[in-house]
Amino acid sequence: MAGRRAAVLGAAGVVVAGGAGLATAGLGGGAGEPAAAHSSLPPATAAIERTTLVETQDVDGTLGYGGTRTAVGAGNGTLTWLAAAGSVISRGRPVYRVDDKPVPLLYGRLPLYRTLSTGTEGDDVQQFEKNLRALGYTGFTVDETYGAATAAAVKRWQDDLGVAVTGRVEPGSAVIAPGRIRVAERKANVGDRIGGAVLTYTGTTRVVSVDLDVRYQRLARKGAEVEIELPSGDTTQGRITSVGKVAKEGGEEQPTTIEVTIAVGGQKALGSYDKAPVEVRLTANRHGGVLAVPVGALLARGDGGYAVQVVQDGRVRTVPVETGVFSEGRVEVSGAGLAEGMKVGIPK
Repeated sequence: MAGRRAAVLGAAGVVVAGGAGLATAGLGGGAGEPAAAHSSLPPATAAIERTTLVETQDVDGTLGYGGTRTAVGAGNGTLTWLAAAGSVISRGRPVYRVDDKPVPLLYGRLPLYRTLSTGTEGDDVQQFEKNLRALGYTGFTVDETYGAATAAAVKRWQDDLGVAVTGRVEPGSAVIAPGRIRVAERKANVGDRIGGAVLTYTGTTRVVSVDLDVRYQRLARKGAEVEIELPSGDTTQGRITSVGKVAKEGGEEQPTTIEVTIAVGGQKALGSYDKAPVEVRLTANRHGGVLAVPVGALLARGDGGYAVQVVQDGRVRTVPVETGVFSEGRVEVSGAGLAEGMKVGIPK
């Protein structure tokens, strides 16, 4: 993967990698000086091309199951069983057991933060009733009101679970997650009193997570397609699903980053990789019909800008240029008198 990374340079990479070479090519002038002409020919030349350049950047990522969440136990009792790391749990199945009574998984966004009983109203009631209906219990209307019919269905559910039949749903009696979960790590042991973290979990679909240097934030757009190189060298496609809004400051030598999450469509193509390093190629702007030269044709100017040596009729003239996109060893340039097909020098 190191070879690919070296082949794709961003503007910052060009300045760092090529800085020494560009500086030694010094033009001896400052901004605003006219283009110089002389007859000392460079050792090699390349044609100015009119082409399409695509702005890209290769970044490191991690293929895994995404960020973890924590299941926290509530109430009283002793842990008598909990799912093992790597276990996949779906709605209605137990995540752990307290006093040998199951604590099942339900789907939703709202935590079970209060007791649900006859007369309770709210979004959390509707969320719970949707789960109850999905588990096959009927006889009530799915709405925001916990009525007598809901309580009757809850008693049937509790009886099937083998827990106390109360018709009420207490905090700690279920684990709420957006969907199926995969147990990441146990945080408690059988025999521990309930209370505090029991285990951590993730989703069941692998994603790529990238701590993206904020310099490249403009290349990461939600919905954009990316190419992912796996440890095997095979590639697959992904799509950016989220771009963090809060930057995380790095250390003395670490960049400030934002978190980017990438969905991967072909899960089977990923094999058994988990927490595996991958390389992500971000692709952003396409610049069509631009003039481009090899990066090696750029010369550093005293004012911090760049120039190229145009070779015509056995003579050389130095032309200041504005640079645009850097992509795969080429750079977009514009300047007075530049045209497709002209030859520029490649100093060595």
